[in-house]
Amino acid sequence: MDISFVIVNWNNAHLLQACLKSIYDTVSHHSFSITVVDNASSDNSIAMVRSSFPDVQIISNDRNLGFARAVNKGIAASKSRYITLLNTDAMLTDGAMDRLILFMDEHTDTAICGGQLIYEDGRKQHSFDNFPTLLTELTNKSLLRRLFPKKYPAKYKDYKNPLEVDSIIGACFVIRRSCVDQLGMLDEQFYFFLEETDLCFRMKKAGYKIMHVPDAKIVHLQGKSAAKVPVASRVEYYYSRSLFFRKNRSIASYCILMLVIFIQCMVKGIVYFVCAVATGFKNERLMHKWRLASTLIISHLRGFPASLRMEGKS
Repeated sequence: MDISFVIVNWNNAHLLQACLKSIYDTVSHHSFSITVVDNASSDNSIAMVRSSFPDVQIISNDRNLGFARAVNKGIAASKSRYITLLNTDAMLTDGAMDRLILFMDEHTDTAICGGQLIYEDGRKQHSFDNFPTLLTELTNKSLLRRLFPKKYPAKYKDYKNPLEVDSIIGACFVIRRSCVDQLGMLDEQFYFFLEETDLCFRMKKAGYKIMHVPDAKIVHLQGKSAAKVPVASRVEYYYSRSLFFRKNRSIASYCILMLVIFIQCMVKGIVYFVCAVATGFKNERLMHKWRLASTLIISHLRGFPASLRMEGKS
């Protein structure tokens, strides 16, 4: 088998149907299997897959395990040369996966690759990113991309050839099986964000390349799962970022990050509260920002408990 597609689903039956259809419609030159790992969906996701895509393997969890643990279940159940992690809100375009697999076959020093993510209207999305550092997290990342495009590449430039990057955005993420066997699967300490970034960091540290292949296009509807729990998803991201720093950066960097981010949350919380008072607590946008800042402050003080993150809301 050439490719094992692993798709994690949580109450996204409609998106999942389009995602699965795109695989069958566009992958023509390679053999593949598909495993859907369902995180205790309450919609008709499982029934839809069984009815419309009977060849798809389903792993049904009795609770929402988050992304990393669910993916690892799918990887463990698969047998192929390559593993492709595909989000439910992503759809392959013609030839995209064939191009990615051909690239991996021709470049054996590459552990992970991904294509160009686009919106439905064809506009480009960020498809890769730099590893988080104090500079990227405490300054304006867009400004860094414009001032130092070689060190911080971005979607603003049209890349004609494959580009070596730090990490690939996980909407469509091709991994070499032998690298997983050598270095392990996703770190299950991560629940939803930055688990792929952490895996890329581990692969790159071991000497492998992470590559962006621009002529492989993937339509990405972006952020549908996180949008269901906006405050909890933001807290989840802050937790994942702190975990990445704790694992992969110095103690000093971790402490500086946590201190500065906490101070920023405190300042925002005070500003939004004052503005909310001034508007009689009637401006819903301000109230949302105040609730978010307050929840982030509490989360920092309590060490990011699961009850305040996506893990506790799913």
